[in-house]
Amino acid sequence: MTDIIIRRGETWSRTLRWESAPFIYTPITAITKAAPMVVTASGHGLVTGWRAAILSAGGMRQANAKSSPPRASDFHKVTFVGSTQVNFNDIDSSNYTTYTSGGYLASYTPVSIASFTARMQIRATVDATATLVSLTDGAGITLDDVNHTITVILSATATAAYSFTEGVYDLELVSAGGVVTRLLEGNVTVLLEVTR
Repeated sequence: MTDIIIRRGETWSRTLRWESAPFIYTPITAITKAAPMVVTASGHGLVTGWRAAILSAGGMRQANAKSSPPRASDFHKVTFVGSTQVNFNDIDSSNYTTYTSGGYLASYTPVSIASFTARMQIRATVDATATLVSLTDGAGITLDDVNHTITVILSATATAAYSFTEGVYDLELVSAGGVVTRLLEGNVTVLLEVTR
């Protein structure tokens, strides 16, 4: 369950990546003692916003995942620096032990969404027949197979017109063969706009 809060009159957006096993392991050759922490791993294939974990790094053990295999809490969103480096913006490694050698940058394999369509609906309740909001790819949802991202955007104009304050939603991807996969679901809360 991933609940969302929409502020009426404000643009709401969410970008996500559909990840799946197996892990991709990219050898690490350097980790900085800095804020943010910068990891050098040639050919990592990550883009800004993707999640990664550090495994078995020598010396700088504080940066390593607490579990093996890594759990959700071991992953951090990265910022793309270049084809050989990523920043871990939420980690200050300046007081960590100096990196010595080895280790891997671990990330899930992105699922190709090239042959998929997307749809998302908000309804008052799961059983409600009326749809409060309906989005599809090209109309509120953007599928980007190059970066393996799914972006949902509700414009400020659209949210300003919402007359409901609560609901439920789900986001589904549909394969060319008709297989439906639900990526997100949860409750929706719409907060009233004061400044208008």
